[in-house]
Amino acid sequence: MRELIVGPDTLTPPYPILVEGTVVEGFGRGGKQLGIPTANLPSSVVDQALENIPIGVYYGWAQVQDDIVRPMVMSLGWNPYFKNEKRSGEVHIIHEFKDDFYGKQMKVAILAYIRAEKDYTSLEELVEDIQCDIRAAQESLKRTEYAAVQSSSFFNQS
Repeated sequence: MRELIVGPDTLTPPYPILVEGTVVEGFGRGGKQLGIPTANLPSSVVDQALENIPIGVYYGWAQVQDDIVRPMVMSLGWNPYFKNEKRSGEVHIIHEFKDDFYGKQMKVAILAYIRAEKDYTSLEELVEDIQCDIRAAQESLKRTEYAAVQSSSFFNQS
C-alpha cells in the first residue's frame, strides 16, 4: 500500500510548474486500453515541463478551455510498458467527460512528484498503479497550499 499524501506540506520550488498547450492526439491507449482517458500535450510543452523535473508521474490541476479547474495526474516520460520511442505528456483529468477535446487549449499546474516511471509485467499492474496515483492526487490536493492553486490567476486568465 502506497502513501496517500505525497509531496511536502507546502509547495516548494520548482513547483508549481505552469504549462499550457493545445491537446494533441496521442497513442490512443489511455481510454481504450486502460479505461483512463488522457489528454496529450505537444512535445514542446513536455520539453518545457521537464526542464527542471525528472521523468515520472505528477499531480496537480488542469483546465480545458474555459471549463472548471479539475484535479489531474500526469505521466511525463517514455511509458516503458508501451515501449514509447518518444517522450509524452499525458494528463488524466479526474472527471468523466462525454467527449474528447483534441485541438482545445489546456492549462496544467504541476504541483508535485508522485513516483518514478516503471515498467510493468501486466496491463492490470499498470492500471492498479494509476488508480493509486489518482487516489494520492485527490488526497494530496486537499492540503491548503495545493488546493489554493485551483483558483489561481493562471487558470482565471481569459
